[in-house]
Amino acid sequence: MTNISPKQIKWIVTGLMLGLLLGSLDQTIVSTAMPHVIAELNGFSLYSWVFTIYMLTSTTAVPIFGKLADLFGRRLVYLIGMGLFLVGSALCGLSHDMTQLIVFRAIQGIGAGALMPIAMTIIGDIFPPDRRGKMQGIFGAVFGLSSVLGPAVGGFIVDHMAWQWIFYINLPFGIFAAIILSIALKESKSTEKKSIDWGGASTLTGAVVAFLLAIEMGGSGSSEGGMTKYPWDSPQILGLFGASIVLVLLFLWIESKVKEPIIPLKLFSVRAISVSSVVGFMMGMGMFGAITYIPLFSQAVIGTSASHSGYILTPLMLSLILSSILGGRLITKISYRTIVMSSMAIMTVGYFLMSQMSVHTSSLELIFYMIIIGFGMGALMPVLTIAAQSAVGHDLRGVATSTTQFTRSIGGTVGVAIMGVIMSSKMTNGIAGIQGDFKDIPADQLTKLANPQSLLQPEVKAQIPPKLLAAMQSILSDAVTSVFVIGIIVVLVGLLASVFYGKLRMPKREAGAAPMKAEAEMM
Repeated sequence: MTNISPKQIKWIVTGLMLGLLLGSLDQTIVSTAMPHVIAELNGFSLYSWVFTIYMLTSTTAVPIFGKLADLFGRRLVYLIGMGLFLVGSALCGLSHDMTQLIVFRAIQGIGAGALMPIAMTIIGDIFPPDRRGKMQGIFGAVFGLSSVLGPAVGGFIVDHMAWQWIFYINLPFGIFAAIILSIALKESKSTEKKSIDWGGASTLTGAVVAFLLAIEMGGSGSSEGGMTKYPWDSPQILGLFGASIVLVLLFLWIESKVKEPIIPLKLFSVRAISVSSVVGFMMGMGMFGAITYIPLFSQAVIGTSASHSGYILTPLMLSLILSSILGGRLITKISYRTIVMSSMAIMTVGYFLMSQMSVHTSSLELIFYMIIIGFGMGALMPVLTIAAQSAVGHDLRGVATSTTQFTRSIGGTVGVAIMGVIMSSKMTNGIAGIQGDFKDIPADQLTKLANPQSLLQPEVKAQIPPKLLAAMQSILSDAVTSVFVIGIIVVLVGLLASVFYGKLRMPKREAGAAPMKAEAEMM
C-alpha cells in the first residue's frame, strides 16, 4: 500500500463498511421476502435453492478471492467482487422465474465471497497492529447488525414496495462504495508476473460443492423444498462424499507443487493460523446452530407468533455486537488464548442453559440465554481474524484472512446439517412413540396433526387436541435442546483447541506488518 492520509482512511473504512453491510445483509433480507417471491414466480418446489446456491458459491469463493487479492492487489479484486455482486443483484430483480433467480443468486454469492474477507484484509493493511483490534471489532459489529436488520428490512420492503427492491437496494449503495474505494484506496503497482493456480481453484471448488451438496441432500428419501433427499448410505450421498475426499486429496497434491497455491499449506504450520482455523470451525458450528434453531423453539414450543420469532435473535445479535467491540479493544492488552478461552467458556454456559430448556421455558429466559451466547461469540470474531493476519506478512495476509473466514463458514454449514439430522431423528422417533396413545383420533387426522409442521401453522395448531399438543411440544422441546447439547460439545472442543495458542498475542506497533514470531513463543 502506498502512503494513505487520515482522510483517505476514513473514506476507505466507509466504503468497506457499506460493502460488508450489503454482503452480510443479503444473507438474511431474503428470508422474509421469499413467500412473496415464490407466490409471484410460482416456485415453491425450488424454495430452498435460493438460499443454498448463495451459500455454496459464497463459501467456495472466499479462499479463492483471498489468494487473488494477494496476487493482484486488494482494490482490483475487491472491485471485481463488488461488480459481480451488483450484477447478480440487478439480475435477481429482473428474474421472471425461479430458475433464473437461482442462477443469478449464484452470481451474487460469488461476488459476496470477496466482500468480507478482503475488507478485513484491507483493514489489516491500513491500520497498525494496535488499532486493528478496535477496527475488526467494529466491523464484526456491522456484521452482527446486518443480521438484526435483515429480516426487518426485508419485511418492510415487501410490505411497502415490490419484492425486487430487496435486490435493487444494493445497487446505489454498492456503486457508491465501489466509487469511494476506487478513488481512495491506492496500491503500488507490481511488474512481477503472476500465475493463477487454476488447478487448485477448480479442485477446491469441486470438493466444497460436492461436500455441501451431500450435507444438504442427505437425510430422508423425500423432497423438501424442491431439493431431493437421499438416505445417508445411498449411492448418491456416498458418491458425493467420496468425490469430495478425492478432490481434497488432489487439491492438497496440487497445492504442494504449484508456485502460487490458492491456500499455501505452509500457513497451517503457523500456530496462530492453524488454531484459529480449528476454533473458527467450532465457533461456526455453534453459532449457526443457535441462529437456526432458536426461532423454531420460540415459535413451536413457547408459542410466539411467526413475526415475533423472526426478531427473537435480536438480543443475541446485540450482545454479539457489544462483545465484538469489547473483544477488539481487549486484544491489545491480553493474549489470544485468554480471550478465546473466556469466550468459549461463556458460550458453554449459554449452551448448557439452553440444553435445559423445556415447554415451561419463558421468552424472558430464552432472551437471557441468548444474551450469554451472543456475548461469548462476539469477542471471538476480531480475535480469530487478527491472530491470523498478524502471523504473516503483507503478501499472505489476504489468504490468511480468507482461510479463517472459510473454515468458520464451512463449520456453520456442517453444524446446521448435523444438528438438523439429530433433531429430525428425535422428532420422528418421538412422534412415532406417542401415536399409540391417541387411538381415539382417526388415523388420517392423526397423521395430519402429529406433524412438526403443524406446530408452525396456527390454523392447524388450533385443531390439535390439548393432550396431543402438549405431547408434541414436549417432543420438539427435547429434540431442539438435544441440538444445544451438541453445541456444548462443539464449543468445548474449541475451548481445548484454544489452549494451543500458548502465549501468542498481538504484536506491538513497531512490529508493523512483519510476521510475528509465532513459533518463537513457548506455551
